[in-house]
Amino acid sequence: MQNTPIRPLRFRPSGVVAVLGLCALSSGCFVSRSLTNPSIPAETVAQIVPGQSDANDVARLLGAPNEVVQLGRKSAWRYEHTVEKQTGLFLILLGLRGADTQADRVWVFFDEDDNVSHIGSLLQASEAEYDLPVF
Repeated sequence: MQNTPIRPLRFRPSGVVAVLGLCALSSGCFVSRSLTNPSIPAETVAQIVPGQSDANDVARLLGAPNEVVQLGRKSAWRYEHTVEKQTGLFLILLGLRGADTQADRVWVFFDEDDNVSHIGSLLQASEAEYDLPVF
């Protein structure tokens, strides 16, 4: 039996380029932002004064509410604006995706005469961030 010498593996430059090209085409990333409903500026909310503003003032300033809740003869209007920011990174065997959703939410409460009795707001939509999970 004759021993044949073992030759080291040699890569052709075109083969290496093909593998690197395949790796590059197999990876990708994305960034997206989605908004729901118009934004709610804090300055606009500050113009609504309990005891002075009525339903017409609120509708003029904020538009139509997302939800109307009847509370006996009283009512409450809910306004909501959301911001969702997403990022993704896809490598050959690994995929990472991050999403952050923040909202502006305003509740306006009316008495039986449609005058504003209370208002509550949480304005955090601008705090949504693009982020990827960390290992």
